[in-house]
Amino acid sequence: MRTRFEERTRSGSEDHGAPGFRSLLAARPHLALTAVGLAVEAVPLARVAVSHGTPTWVYSAAAIHTRYRAMSVALAEAGLDARIHYALKANDSLAVVTQLARQGAGADVVSDGERRIARQAGIAPRDIVFSGVGKTEAELRAALADGVGQINVESAEELAMLSAIARGMGVTAKVALRINPDVDAGTHAKITTGLAENKFGIPSTDALALYSHAAALPGIVPVGLAMHIGSQITSLAPFRSAYSLLAALAREVRSAGLPIALLDIGGGLGIPYAGEEVPSASAYAAVVKETLGALGLRLVVEPGRWIVGPAGVLLARVVLQKQGEHRRFVILDAAMNDLIRPSLYDAWHGILPVTPARWRAPLSPADVVGPVCETGDTFASARPLPDLGPGELVAILDAGAYGAVMSSTYNARPLAAAVMVSGTADAVIRPRQSFEAMRAGEVLPPWLGPLLPPPER
Repeated sequence: MRTRFEERTRSGSEDHGAPGFRSLLAARPHLALTAVGLAVEAVPLARVAVSHGTPTWVYSAAAIHTRYRAMSVALAEAGLDARIHYALKANDSLAVVTQLARQGAGADVVSDGERRIARQAGIAPRDIVFSGVGKTEAELRAALADGVGQINVESAEELAMLSAIARGMGVTAKVALRINPDVDAGTHAKITTGLAENKFGIPSTDALALYSHAAALPGIVPVGLAMHIGSQITSLAPFRSAYSLLAALAREVRSAGLPIALLDIGGGLGIPYAGEEVPSASAYAAVVKETLGALGLRLVVEPGRWIVGPAGVLLARVVLQKQGEHRRFVILDAAMNDLIRPSLYDAWHGILPVTPARWRAPLSPADVVGPVCETGDTFASARPLPDLGPGELVAILDAGAYGAVMSSTYNARPLAAAVMVSGTADAVIRPRQSFEAMRAGEVLPPWLGPLLPPPER
């Protein structure tokens, strides 16, 4: 029996260093292998499957609490005047956002919908940062009417539009200019945001002139600079480079006699999906202090994945196991419409059997796939796994971020249920979508007339 995974990715390369079942378990203290199987906190996943069906998202309240506190403590112990604004794009579940709000988090939002969720969760408008490269006029009006505390402006064109809207409404917009530092975050090309070729932010060479212009515009009060260089960053070097540039720009703004109160330093700190080395919250806070601590400015930090990613699993059931000519396929009832990260980013997620006996069974390579009619509907390729027959349960790990929030109803598959666990208790936080709810609101154009009854067999 192998004790280490050897995963072959879809590109054909092999990852001989990926962790085995027990290594994956040991790195996730909110998970446990009990006599009745894999559990989230003290709730057996088999019980969740019986009560709520599959596929189902399962979130650990304790893991969310612990990780938020770890980041908060790390920033405080570094002596930083920093406030965490949770990035709702990672997971906008009302239960998740409410828990974080009650722990003291503000919100980083990128749409009017996310702003409304933050408000539902009890986050005050003054504690909301509105980011995003394509805010519409309607979204900006709603944000200003609500009194959001900060709008991160991404271009001179957006600044002009916001000034006109604010002036027309007779209000003042507190603005931070988002700077593009042209720093390679060393992450996947689809989630890097700090290169000059990316659509985000203002070139650093234009920052001072545009900040000065903003200070003279009606309806605008510039309060600081913002920066976010990407997601799932596993090295501190890109942060150090980007924050050093941000510090230099802040000093230029001050030297020009312009007011500046804060620096919004974004998020992006990665998590160890496959046991890779990633910086701790304390190490990250040390870099923030090293580069920005001497400025005496208030800091806004916007983690998302780092807080909620490890806290969630996608619980799925095996539909059947198929032996192809060259490969074994384990076909799940979960699919790429539920968790698109492996298909979209070639992302690696740990996969654990729920039944204890399967942890002791021989392993052989298997492709773990879903039922959607796409070859890209693949969660893992050549992953060493035990024999998994129909009805077996598996947990796909680290699915708390960019999982449910990116899911769809492709192939007319209703959205999965979501459950939150706290100790021995579990509760549905999003019911499984029914077929009727999924199709609600659809109508025929008048030239097709009314729907006819389905034909008889």
